[in-house]
Amino acid sequence: MFRHTIPIGRVFGIPIDVDYSWFLIFSLLTWVLAVSYFPSQFQNWSAAEYWVVGAITAAMLFASVLLHELGHSLVALRYKVPVKRITLFIFGGVSQITAEPPSAAAEFWVAIAGPAVSFGLAIFFWGLSPFVASVPPALAVTKYLALLNFILGVFNLIPGFPLDGGRVFRAMVWGIQRNFQRATIVAAVTGRFFGFLFILIGAWQVLVGHLINGLWIAFIGWFLESAAAAQVQQQLVKNVLEGHKVFEAMDRDYVRISGEMSLQELVDRHVLAGGHRCFVIGRGDASAGLVTLADIRKVPRSAWPTTAANTIMIPREKLASIAPDSELWMALEKIGRNGVSQLPVVEDDRIVGILSREDVVRYLGTLQALAA
Repeated sequence: MFRHTIPIGRVFGIPIDVDYSWFLIFSLLTWVLAVSYFPSQFQNWSAAEYWVVGAITAAMLFASVLLHELGHSLVALRYKVPVKRITLFIFGGVSQITAEPPSAAAEFWVAIAGPAVSFGLAIFFWGLSPFVASVPPALAVTKYLALLNFILGVFNLIPGFPLDGGRVFRAMVWGIQRNFQRATIVAAVTGRFFGFLFILIGAWQVLVGHLINGLWIAFIGWFLESAAAAQVQQQLVKNVLEGHKVFEAMDRDYVRISGEMSLQELVDRHVLAGGHRCFVIGRGDASAGLVTLADIRKVPRSAWPTTAANTIMIPREKLASIAPDSELWMALEKIGRNGVSQLPVVEDDRIVGILSREDVVRYLGTLQALAA
């Protein structure tokens, strides 16, 4: 999901990344606080004080967002749902939970945990304010964080997917109707409604002269509508692929090469002439590893004639793979989670086929054509 991130550490074993877009919103928020909000609320500070307090507040706000996402993640782990990482980005943060909760109750508690943390932080900072009232900079930070955490909690409870409120709503529909797919589509369609509503509110704000606020609200609406529409499309694809297995779509006619073949020969014979992009390196009857076009591109072109394929291959034991009788939808999710274009299909420790994203799309088109 996030390709341009910087790892900053781990919390409870969960990797924490910062997307490059975070630096943009951090700088913008610091600037707004330093030149607008704090000068209007607290007079007679020096310019340096406004900027320092603005930067501290912005950092603390994103720390609050991180705690919000940790709330989701820790409850997910409690239900044995894996969490790949937490990423802070321009819209706040996201927990990359790599599987759906096992039940409607689990979905409810995972979803509600984030807003609960935000409301808890709002109460904490509000209760702290009287104790720091004699220190204006500290009072400014606590009052602002109390307000923002409260707004964050309320905003996330809007009942539209992919917001937390949308997931709570999905859990409720799931629990009543006992149908996860239908609940997901209902929550996502509701999310699209709120997305369009935010876009309309933003446009109205622009028309009455509040340009920056209007554009920001419309941008949030566009993000919500796009994410909800993608979720609807994803669920429809899942419904079509449900019950179909990897072996139905995988490519059995993959290219098997010797590990001693040079990259130049590999490119000339199989990439340019054959149009292939993925190659299995054999070791007797077994498979030693995999070479992809992306691996070849990492080697300077001048070194292709003297570089053997087995020197750049991904060893069999390090490959993300899938079994031929696995659900095709699960394989597509695994391709997305691992950030690869294809998965080797392994049976009895042998590669029996290659499943690429294109194979799944082609098979999906066939299923849709048959249905039509």
